[in-house]
Amino acid sequence: MLDTFKHKGLRNKMVDELRALGISDEQVLTAINNVPRHWFLDNAFLEYAYQNKAFPIGSGQTISHPFTVAYQTQLLEIKKGEKVLEVGTGCGYQTSVLVQMGAKVFSIERQQALFVKTKQFMTDANIRAKLFYGDGYQGIPVFQPYDKVIVTAGAPYIPDALIAQMVEGGRLVIPVGDGDKQIMTVIDKLKGGVLKKYELDEFSFVPLLVDKNWKN
Repeated sequence: MLDTFKHKGLRNKMVDELRALGISDEQVLTAINNVPRHWFLDNAFLEYAYQNKAFPIGSGQTISHPFTVAYQTQLLEIKKGEKVLEVGTGCGYQTSVLVQMGAKVFSIERQQALFVKTKQFMTDANIRAKLFYGDGYQGIPVFQPYDKVIVTAGAPYIPDALIAQMVEGGRLVIPVGDGDKQIMTVIDKLKGGVLKKYELDEFSFVPLLVDKNWKN
């Protein structure tokens, strides 16, 4: 897996662009600068890997814009050693950024072909995250509780299971909406299980398929 001076230079330029777009958490920017995005793309897209664009990764899914990855990661306010539940592994790029920040990542993907491909890639690249195939609406209860939860697909509603699997003091970042656009939403779980909700900017994600369609 090559990571040339050219790739690193393009990443530096991408990080400068993200900073100009309002990403201010230097830990997030450093992590993104350390993860070779071109590793996660089909060869046909290699020359575009460091543009602020989404690209198809198979199974009807996409790798998110670098700005979207940075935005969600910044909202999570990751601290080293925290347990993070990621719903929607995709190609593993967001996963890898979280790992780079020192998080212990538990990630679930419901597209089986994509799961198999990404799991093998992450093993080959020695990116240490625990990957699971299953229904993201149900989270990964066996490893709960989680300090942070991130959903990387557009959800028509906020799944109760994801809230239940967070610690008090935990945070969920999820794009909510069942149309072409979603509102990035933050849920903080306060003492006693009280929830505090913030609605932020508008984004466009592939849909988080509803749980009733799940077939194991």
